[in-house]
Amino acid sequence: MQRLDLRQPPNGIARSNEEAKAVAEKLGFPVLLRPSYVLGGRAMEIVHDMPGLERYVREAVRVSGTSPVLVDSYLGNASEVDVDVLCDGTETFVAGIMEHIEEAGVHSGDSACSLPPYSLSDATIAEIRRQSDILARELNVIGLMNVQFAVQDEVVYILEVNPRASRTVPFVAKTIGKPIAKIAARLMAGEKLADFDLPENALDFDYIAIKEAVFPFARFPGVDVILGPEMRSTGEVMGLAQDFEMAFLKSQLGSGTRLPESGTIFVSVRDSDKAMFAELGRDLVGMGFSLVGTHGTARFLTDHGAACKPINKVLEGRPHIVDAIKNHQVQMVINTTDGEQAIRDSFSLRRTALQERVPYYTTAAGARAAVQALKALKTGRLEVAPLQSYY
Repeated sequence: MQRLDLRQPPNGIARSNEEAKAVAEKLGFPVLLRPSYVLGGRAMEIVHDMPGLERYVREAVRVSGTSPVLVDSYLGNASEVDVDVLCDGTETFVAGIMEHIEEAGVHSGDSACSLPPYSLSDATIAEIRRQSDILARELNVIGLMNVQFAVQDEVVYILEVNPRASRTVPFVAKTIGKPIAKIAARLMAGEKLADFDLPENALDFDYIAIKEAVFPFARFPGVDVILGPEMRSTGEVMGLAQDFEMAFLKSQLGSGTRLPESGTIFVSVRDSDKAMFAELGRDLVGMGFSLVGTHGTARFLTDHGAACKPINKVLEGRPHIVDAIKNHQVQMVINTTDGEQAIRDSFSLRRTALQERVPYYTTAAGARAAVQALKALKTGRLEVAPLQSYY
C-alpha cells in the first residue's frame, strides 16, 4: 500500500489487550475491530468508547501474538464500494463497480448495492479503476480479485483486498451478461484477457441493477435487525430497471418487503441524520403519508416543514411506538441510531416491526433509497421484462 501510495483508514495491530487500548486511544473512537482468520466479518464490531473496547477484548475474541486484532479508524458518513477485477498478469478488466447503499460499516454481504454506482462522480470512478488496476498487477493476480473501497469526501480509501472470487461475482455476471467465473478459470489455466470478447467499459449500459440482501431474522427470537460489520444475511435478490428508483423497488419486492402506498411512517433518527431527513420528511408528506416520531425527531421535522406527530419511546411509557406498530397504526419504520445504549433502548421497536412484517430501515442511506422507491411506486410503472432484454 505504501509503495503504491494508496490510502487506508488509519489503523494499527494489537497483540494484547493493552496494545488494543493504546491503538484505540491513538486513533480515536469509534474504531472498527477485526479479529484474525475470519470470514463474513465474524466477530467484527464497531466500538464507540473504551468500555466497549474492554468488553470486546474480554468477551468477543482471544487476542494474542498469533491472533492479533486489527484496529481501524472508522470512516463516518463514507460510501463503500465493491469492485470485481479480472487480471491475466498483464492486462486487467474491471468487471463491476458496486456502490453500497448503506454507509461504510455495514458488511458488504448485508448491504444493498447498485451496479453501476448511483451517486459517485466520474472522477471517483476513474480513480477506483486506476487503483484496482495497479493493485491487481502488484499482487500478481491471475484470475479474479475483489477490492472493497470507502469513499469519504471524494477521497478513496482501501478497506481490504481479496485475491479471489467474491460473493458479488454472480451478481456482476448476471448484470453485465458475461461469464466472469468461467473467464477467470480460463485465465488461471493460461489464457489471456484478449482471447475473450469483453467490452472496453463494463459499466457502459443503460439500466440499473440493485442487489438486496435477504435476512433470517424472523427465525431467531431475540435477534436485533440492526446492520453492522458482521455478515448476517443468508441470500440475496436482484432488481433490474431503467432507473435507480424502480430497480430498488423491485429489489425490495424480491426480498419480501412490501412498501406501503399510504398510511403512517414512524421516524426516529440520530442527530447527525436529522438534516437529511428534513427533506425526506417533506417528500413523504407530499406523497400523502402521515408522520409520527420520537419527540426530538418530531419537533425537528415539524420545524422544517414536515408535519410530524410525537409519540412516546417505550421507556417513556404507554401509549408508545411498539403499541402503535402492534395495533397496525404504522406502515413503515425508519430508525437510525448509534451508541450502545441507544441501540439497546430501541431494540424492541425494530424487533416488533420485524414480527409484524412492517418494512423497516436502519440506515439513513437505506431510508433515502426507500423514499425514492415509494415515489416510483406512486407512478404505477412497475413492469416485468426478461433478463435477456437488458443486454
